[in-house]
Amino acid sequence: MMQGEEDAAWRAMAGREQIRDCLARLARGEDRRDAGLIVGCFWPDAATDYGIFAGDFDAYLAWVVPGSDAIAVTQHILGQSLIIVEGDAARVETQVSAYHRIDAGDGARDIWLGGRYLDVMERRAGDWRIAHRTMLYDWFRDCGPAVDWTHGLMGMPFSAPHFTGRAQGDFSATFFAKRD
Repeated sequence: MMQGEEDAAWRAMAGREQIRDCLARLARGEDRRDAGLIVGCFWPDAATDYGIFAGDFDAYLAWVVPGSDAIAVTQHILGQSLIIVEGDAARVETQVSAYHRIDAGDGARDIWLGGRYLDVMERRAGDWRIAHRTMLYDWFRDCGPAVDWTHGLMGMPFSAPHFTGRAQGDFSATFFAKRD
């Protein structure tokens, strides 16, 4: 492989890793309702269409942060991404499973859904971000009433209150804020 070809191969690999990192930061931003993380993953002129919501980036951000009080916990688990790069644009399909604990007033329920994000991503000034997102839904499962595990698991109590995840006030915010 010639030096120019090798450089191009490394740039392509670095671009794909930047895209995967962007998608992981966005999933964390949505789970923790962290506007700063989400802003860094979309271009300001981006648009989204989730089927149950469609709009420009500002409307999307207002929809996601602070989020509904009825949804105490979310967890977006990303699977493989098919990434097709064409110059400074990419088409990306990413598998996702998303857990939501929802209380619509009749007690908390655990909900799972599976689908795919179809993202048009653009590289501007060396930074990959989402220009347009469409969500496709492949399956949905209502697991029924949620089990209260806020005090421990399998009969064993937690040693401190920070072990349970939550959309806001999650211990991981403290974890990532620590810099030694």
